[in-house]
Amino acid sequence: MDTDRTRGVLLGLACGDALGRPVEFMSAEEIADEHGRLDHMVGFGTWNQPAGTITDDTEQALCIARSVAEHGEFRPGDVADRFVDWYDSGPFDIGRMTVRSLSRLKHGATWDEAGQQVWENSPEGQNAGNGSVMRCAPLAIPYAVDWDTLVDVSQQSSQITHADPRCTWGCAVLNLTIAGLLENNDTPLADALDYVSSDAPDELTEALEPVARGESLDSLETSGYVIHSLQTALHDALTATTLDDAIVTPVNRGGDTDTIGAIAGAVAGARFGASHLTERWVSAIGEANELETLAGQLMSSTK
Repeated sequence: MDTDRTRGVLLGLACGDALGRPVEFMSAEEIADEHGRLDHMVGFGTWNQPAGTITDDTEQALCIARSVAEHGEFRPGDVADRFVDWYDSGPFDIGRMTVRSLSRLKHGATWDEAGQQVWENSPEGQNAGNGSVMRCAPLAIPYAVDWDTLVDVSQQSSQITHADPRCTWGCAVLNLTIAGLLENNDTPLADALDYVSSDAPDELTEALEPVARGESLDSLETSGYVIHSLQTALHDALTATTLDDAIVTPVNRGGDTDTIGAIAGAVAGARFGASHLTERWVSAIGEANELETLAGQLMSSTK
């Protein structure tokens, strides 16, 4: 496996997250008015943080990566504990379903109960956010050639906070796509969809099949709905001609900029490799060295 590409998964995720953080919730027009085409790390804005600050997307991905690196395998209970510790640290950005699930974990629910309970008590429209697909990419590295296990651990990583099948299977499709890119497959998204087609929700596969075929999509949504986030991020990551454009394009669409940027960054990082990332982006991220170290540790995990 190419170390440049594995490093690209984690660093690309963090760069997309940090680039999108200051303009989260803004429209494309508002971003253009304030920044022109936003292609550099800026400070403050949404969440009022310094340039290069990561959000819950990368912070939760770090929880997963640290756990797998330490134990040599994915242990959902350990990851859930790390999520709770992170929650207790008072993060400035955290999603609603994640808050509710982690609160249940703190009060005694097990890792496979908390997200399920929250999902069952959430109405349609508030039950399938992008809070698990944004963080799951580290799992694609150690399980890149073991797709059965990769599907299982991707779904379990989602279930801790997001148990809706659109979320659990969304994590699986995303990680299979990243794994395909790490293994130099020519049609990574199509291969991923073929692998899960009989089990994944129709709404998910129908939204992603045009992207897999390389069709030009006129209308791409940037909400926090998992289907919208995956469709837009995968479209931009797989059609861009450079790694920078794969991240800059979705961020400048507005909406849930940090999360869609993070997803696109992980995919495009696997596609192009970390060496194609703008150095000034990477140098702005305080966690970059740890992310690089973890990428190497994940490559040797589970072997």
